[in-house]
Formats: sequence, structure tokens, C-alpha cells
Amino acid sequence: MSFMDPGNVVWFEISTADGQAAKDFYGPLLGWSFAVDPDSSVGGVTYTRIMAPGMPYPMGAVYENSRSPEETINASIVSSDVAADQDRLEKLGATVVVPATQVSDVTAFGRMADLRGNVFSLFQNDQTPERLKDFAEQGQAQMQEMAAKPVPGSFAWFEIGTTDAESTEDFYRRAFGWRIEQDKSAGGKPYSNIFTGNPWPSGGLYDHGADGVDYLMPAFLVLDVPATAERAQQLGATVEFGPDANPDGLVYARIIDPRGNRFGLFSAPVDAPTPASTDEQVTA
Repeated sequence: MSFMDPGNVVWFEISTADGQAAKDFYGPLLGWSFAVDPDSSVGGVTYTRIMAPGMPYPMGAVYENSRSPEETINASIVSSDVAADQDRLEKLGATVVVPATQVSDVTAFGRMADLRGNVFSLFQNDQTPERLKDFAEQGQAQMQEMAAKPVPGSFAWFEIGTTDAESTEDFYRRAFGWRIEQDKSAGGKPYSNIFTGNPWPSGGLYDHGADGVDYLMPAFLVLDVPATAERAQQLGATVEFGPDANPDGLVYARIIDPRGNRFGLFSAPVDAPTPASTDEQVTA
């Protein structure tokens, strides 16, 4: 399966009216570096690529629009036709937040909200088949590298929290063909792994029950979740949940950043196998 096949979660975006505030928070917290896309700085809009420490290629972006009060952080899902997918997902109960928009001669995107109001993006690449093949192979190699040698600060998971697991699972299965299976390593927690097409999971679904919270958030790999969560608080964030741990040693927390956006932190079990010795991988 190609990295760029429809249904894969390949990117995340922070949409904000204050890009510098986002950089001032996430840069010190996760070691990110930033590079402005020179072709995007038009009409008060700036698109800034985000790189994990030591990585030469981006994993996400800050979308700054000084004229918009929108504050979101969302995962981006590959689409073969954003407009057609938006029509199809509307019939499943989703809502169009930003209609399909052509942003260059090779890229289109749109934003939607699922049945629980969680925002996600659809991303379409319209490069020629030859260039798209090269891009997909390069992206796959990059993700393989990141999985084999995990980089702290990287976008390495996504998580859906839900107050209605049945309808949420049904929506994403029908929307993108995702396979959702109970995570037997979660120590009895109502947690399921999400397979977006690969033989390894790339995200998870947490059933919080009727009194819980709904979200769709990116999660970032760190070496020390408690220390990083404490640092996030010092930078103005709120720890919404955790740190908590699974029986296998995985530690995680859920954070609300100073602009009100939710994201996750996690550290892998110390003795977790890597793709160098197994088919299991951690990748977005």
C-alpha cells in the first residue's frame, strides 16, 4: 500500500490567527522547526511547514490567516477527489466546513466535521502519475525511516475520542474503509486500534462514554510524557487528561494548548520492537 493512498492520515494542520503564538508554544515544547512556504503568503494568509527535530521534510503546517478567528488543529486524510468525497461524506452525516479549494495547480483541500463535530481535512494531490509515484515512494521511505528510528516530537499517531462509539466507528468505516479493532494491550480500557489500510495501526479510538468528550487529534511522540506535559503547562497549556499508562508501559496524556486546541503526547514502551525487527510500525 502506498503512503499516499486515499484514506491514509498523512499530515496535520494548525489553523490560527496568530502563527507566531503557535510557533512559540510548539517549538520549545516539541523541538519543531518551521519554514514558510514562499508561495503561500498572499492576502494575509501564511502557510508554514513544520519539521520534527532533525527531519528535513515536513510533517504538518501552521495555516495562519490574520483575518480569521478560526483556531483548530486537525488531521489531514488523503483523498482522490476532495469535492466528490465531500458530497459522499455529507450523505453519511458529515458537515462541510471549508468547501473543496484548489490552492495550486497540484493541490486541493477541504475541511469537514464528522457526526460529533470533529474537524478533519481532506487532501488531494493532482500531480502527474509519474510525479505522484515519485512523491509517494519518497513519502513512504521517509515514514519508514521515522518508524524505524522514532524521532521525539514527530506526528506519529492520531486519536478519535467519542461519546458514541457505535456511530463514530460506523462513520469512519464507511467514510474511509478504516478497520477498527480492540486494542488488547490497553489493559481493559475501551480503546481500539485504527488501521487505515496498512497491516499496522496508525491511530486509535477511545470510547469515553456518554459523559466523556469528543475529539479528533494528532498525537506526538516524546521521550518523557510527564516532563513534557509539565513543560506544556509552563508554556500556558492545560493537561486535560493524564499522564496515564498501559500495562505494556506506553504512557500518554491529552493536552489543550494555549489557543484551545487539543493534542496528544505519548511515549512508546521501552522494550517495544521496531520495524527493523518486526512488521509492526508506528506511523501517521
